[in-house]
Amino acid sequence: MKRPSVAATWVAVGRRAVPGVSLVVAACAVAAVTLAAQSPKYGVGRPPTPDEMRRLGSAIAPDGTGLPAGSGTVAAGRDVFAAQCARCHGPTGEGDVGARLVGGQGTLATPRPLRTVGSFWPYATTLWDYVNRAMPFDKPSLLEPSEVYAVVAFILNLNGIIDESRVMDAATLPKVRMPNRDGFVVDPRPDVPQKGR
Repeated sequence: MKRPSVAATWVAVGRRAVPGVSLVVAACAVAAVTLAAQSPKYGVGRPPTPDEMRRLGSAIAPDGTGLPAGSGTVAAGRDVFAAQCARCHGPTGEGDVGARLVGGQGTLATPRPLRTVGSFWPYATTLWDYVNRAMPFDKPSLLEPSEVYAVVAFILNLNGIIDESRVMDAATLPKVRMPNRDGFVVDPRPDVPQKGR
């Protein structure tokens, strides 16, 4: 009688082992999920306050819908920027640890475009929304609405978009015409919703 080859023997052993190995893997997965669900709470963090939820829950539209009351000047923005923003963006927004905020006009069509607030962003209201939600980097949403208006006025002034005397508020900010307002195009793909175009 002919003995099976070593390879055939291992194939047979492997076929018998697959259901057992699969069962062990499935049992481990179920155990891991069960243990994760029963893990103790570590007491890290806290529920957000209603004011924090309000700040995070309102998006600012390009037309200014959603902008809160308040106002800010370039002069006030200079002070807030120095205290809260300059450590990352430099004293005049030229960038350091944080992104560069000024300059770059006329570079977008070059081989080395410089995308800054002044050269790339299409709406000043988007700048307000971003600063309000995400800045300062280490303490997002720290600034009050009037401080955000002031910082935005300062950054717009640094980019030569508004003059020193302009006051930014919910009525004036949406009227600021950014240099790259028409630099974005509508996505022509048929699978992209056309609503609001």
